[in-house]
Amino acid sequence: MSDGDVLAVVEHRRGSLRPVSYELIAAGSDLAADLGGDLHVAVIGGDVEGFAERVNRAGVDTIHVVDEGEEFNHDVYAATTTALFEAVEPSVLLMPNSVNGLDYAPAVATRLSVPLVSDAVDLSVDNGLVVTRETYGSKVETDVETTTPVAVTIRGGEWPPAEDPGDAAVEPFDVDVDEASVRSTVRGFEEVGAGDVDIGEAEFIVSVGRGIEEEENLELIEELADALDATVAASRPIVDNGWLPKNRQVGQSGKVVTPTVYLAFGISGAVQHVAGMKGAETIIAVNTDPDAPIFDIADYGVVGDLFEVVPELIERFES
Repeated sequence: MSDGDVLAVVEHRRGSLRPVSYELIAAGSDLAADLGGDLHVAVIGGDVEGFAERVNRAGVDTIHVVDEGEEFNHDVYAATTTALFEAVEPSVLLMPNSVNGLDYAPAVATRLSVPLVSDAVDLSVDNGLVVTRETYGSKVETDVETTTPVAVTIRGGEWPPAEDPGDAAVEPFDVDVDEASVRSTVRGFEEVGAGDVDIGEAEFIVSVGRGIEEEENLELIEELADALDATVAASRPIVDNGWLPKNRQVGQSGKVVTPTVYLAFGISGAVQHVAGMKGAETIIAVNTDPDAPIFDIADYGVVGDLFEVVPELIERFES
């Protein structure tokens, strides 16, 4: 242990590492470098050996594998993360700001009597750790100055995923989980919203907003998505109108997406929507309003009518 160490707990579900795992490593690597410490990564449950190989990325010093169960379990994660923290004694504990992360992070912080700052969008060091959060519907950024040790959950889509391979040491970590304390069991999965697809995993998204005007016009977007082999998503007004299901909504009250390409039609770029898609590698926006905020973050922009642009694109990609 040394001052400045960071411990990041990655996340998996149904046999696959969640994308936020690699973002945790990127955030943790930068933070450990700034603090002058090491980055420890914890893999709890599931295919721990396989997961350890996949999270062995540049910047990781030690990977702790905890062979406890196949899927996420609140009691197991709370007990093992607490035990790991006490063994590693990091300055900062990083967890995902996901459904699972928000399930066990408060329990861990309470057991360790350390402060918990949730939903971080940036981390910096300035006479201590500074955690940046968004408030008032992502309209205001707030810096929270903390003392260490501290627990932090990070928002997915805010850090580029760690990609370069590493040479971290992989060490098993034995923890004595009291079976009597495990009061919950995972008996299966059921996606909220009866999703036919998970837009959070999509590589190419064609997204549509209020500019589509009428529900029947969605056929045009779906035709383009078919031509591009892309996934259809939407901003909140489309979902509120009942034109697409909730699981297709991108944004603060929907899903965070990090596709390779995000093609936005008729989306103004409200901060709540941008919060969910700004992590896309390439953003292309089409809007009739040249002052639409979406153009502030777009890599490529077209000031034009989607009802003229989309048919042209379909013709090009189908020919």
